[in-house]
Amino acid sequence: MSKQFWKGSALLAPVPATLVTCGTPDKPNVLTIGWTGIVCTRPPMTYISVRPERFSHDIIMKSGEFVINLTTSAMVKETDFCGVKSGRDTDKFSACGLHAVPSTKLSAPIIEECPVNLECKVTESKLLGSHTMFLAEIIGIDVDEKYIDSKGKLNLQQCGLSAYAHGEYFALGRKLGDFGFSVRKKKKNRK
Repeated sequence: MSKQFWKGSALLAPVPATLVTCGTPDKPNVLTIGWTGIVCTRPPMTYISVRPERFSHDIIMKSGEFVINLTTSAMVKETDFCGVKSGRDTDKFSACGLHAVPSTKLSAPIIEECPVNLECKVTESKLLGSHTMFLAEIIGIDVDEKYIDSKGKLNLQQCGLSAYAHGEYFALGRKLGDFGFSVRKKKKNRK
């Protein structure tokens, strides 16, 4: 196999195509974030990386909170729009037909149309060059009940989540397995 070597860049992919909300339900703002992920299980911790010149940067810096709203493939146009337009000039909620509703624990709103919303409290911010990383504890999650089965399990594969990879949006595909399936012992048939 032949490989080319490229200089270092942000090519880790795919990443979630998320809409991050901040502000308040009566004065909300939303921006698209792909630079996010889980950093710890206990306590549940995440991060987002935001350019200091973005309108949302100062809102998050002052409030110390934000919501990561997972997007669906059906929302990809709105997701892209919220990444290229600024809340300084545009009411992105109105332009995209999205609804900012109160979250359970924060002042920052959640997006009603998103299947899963992670309510986050900033614990640390650090300027890392082009972006400020906001490290945050996930203090609660709002889940659309239509994706919860009769046993109380969240069925993410039914959400139709979207992903982002090197300038392109993708629909997440079919389920390939569960955690630990590669080592799980098969059940024996008992007759």
